[in-house]
Amino acid sequence: MASSSPYPPYPAAAPGPGQRHPHWWRRPAVRYAALVTLLALSGLVILALVREQTGTRGFLVGLGLAVLPVPLLLAAFRWLGRVEPAPWRNLLFAFAWGACAAALIAIVANSFATRWIATTTADPAGADTLGATVIAPVVEESAKAAAVLLLFLFRRRDFTGILDGVVVAGVTATGFAFTENVLYLGNAFGADQLTGGSGIASVTAATFFVRIVISPFAHPLFTVLTGIGFGAAALATDRQRVRRVLLPLAGLLLAMGMHALWNGSATLGQFGFLAVYGAFMVPAFGLLTWLVVWTRQRELRTVRTELPAYAVAGWLSPAEPFALGSMRARRLARRYAREHGGKPAARAVARYEAYATSLAFLRHRGRTGKAGADFVTRERQLLLELWHRRGAARPALDHAARLTAPRVPYGAAWAGQAPPGAYGQAPYGQPALHGQSPYAQFPQGQSPYGQFPPGQPPHAQLPYGQPQPGQPPHGGPYPPFGENPYRR
Repeated sequence: MASSSPYPPYPAAAPGPGQRHPHWWRRPAVRYAALVTLLALSGLVILALVREQTGTRGFLVGLGLAVLPVPLLLAAFRWLGRVEPAPWRNLLFAFAWGACAAALIAIVANSFATRWIATTTADPAGADTLGATVIAPVVEESAKAAAVLLLFLFRRRDFTGILDGVVVAGVTATGFAFTENVLYLGNAFGADQLTGGSGIASVTAATFFVRIVISPFAHPLFTVLTGIGFGAAALATDRQRVRRVLLPLAGLLLAMGMHALWNGSATLGQFGFLAVYGAFMVPAFGLLTWLVVWTRQRELRTVRTELPAYAVAGWLSPAEPFALGSMRARRLARRYAREHGGKPAARAVARYEAYATSLAFLRHRGRTGKAGADFVTRERQLLLELWHRRGAARPALDHAARLTAPRVPYGAAWAGQAPPGAYGQAPYGQPALHGQSPYAQFPQGQSPYGQFPPGQPPHAQLPYGQPQPGQPPHGGPYPPFGENPYRR
């Protein structure tokens, strides 16, 4: 998931005559600096609060134990988002917001609300129960949802569907759960230091078993419901404003309800907790896992369905839609590029895959009437990004397509070669033998990565005869730049 944005940024335009420069608070550098400062201050404050409550030794123990599930959870969300990788800046912001800002908001708000209820009702035990089952779910899910909302509003290009919402929400909740686990495990260790508990019977071991072993997915599960709501809203058109507001709210309410049910199970005793865990948490986790995996496969089908139009127009080779619609083929393409061209080639192929996926989703939204007014501009940017990297990506993707395409008996006439138009056809002229490297067509069999900068192919090897060197193809069945084929 750690990659650059699949949409190139717009070039910064200088203000024309008579136009004013934007106010200083509207400049991107100022906003980034303010956001980094806010997260850094939140991190320092939350660090001081947790260390004050747990002590230095408790903090270190809690930190060492709480970090264990974080790599597994992040890897799971990274795997879900591999179809259209999210920019690493978005994920870093989501994790930092959950671990610092959302955790700080939750600690301060929960403590204030619980103390106020206890003072008002003169019932500390009832205040703790009410705070855990009502106040905490509302405060914590709202604080985590703020990160999803900010990315939905200000990084709209990177927020295009349900999987984007799931990944952002899951990473945010992972950061929040990490800080919360440090606090709980550190307090448990401090309690064991006072009572002399140790081993399996200690409070630390029990807390570790409940929070790290059997329910590390609890917070991500709750917040993913909010992410699904935002992801569904991202699929709505600009005219469906009510839907774009109600769907995130519905997801947030479901997240609060599931969170309240989970916290309330602790008041039902040991068997009540196990009943809620087995009857609600595990089935909900299985259902959401199936939903996101099904959505992932659906997005791959969208890639395979939408990209052939660009292959017919000459922007892609015939094999690329198939290869780009298979995660196994993508992985093989990156590996092949790394073996023949090193890390720069592998990065170029990864960027090519991300741009192609974004292009497929953009065309799908346009075909279904959901494209925005900047459809043509965004399509042109993505096509040019693909064209600049075609020399690095096409040999690798064609190789991956030959390895992963279904075996079809073509007959003895072809004797180990693929017929014209099949996925095994080489993009630069005659069909290549199966297993033969497409780089053998270059002089002395040299790889184009060794002679040209990453993303700059040799112009003498253009797969199309009509364009001039360095120029992308125009015309064909697909409309030229400046025409939106989905305008109604």
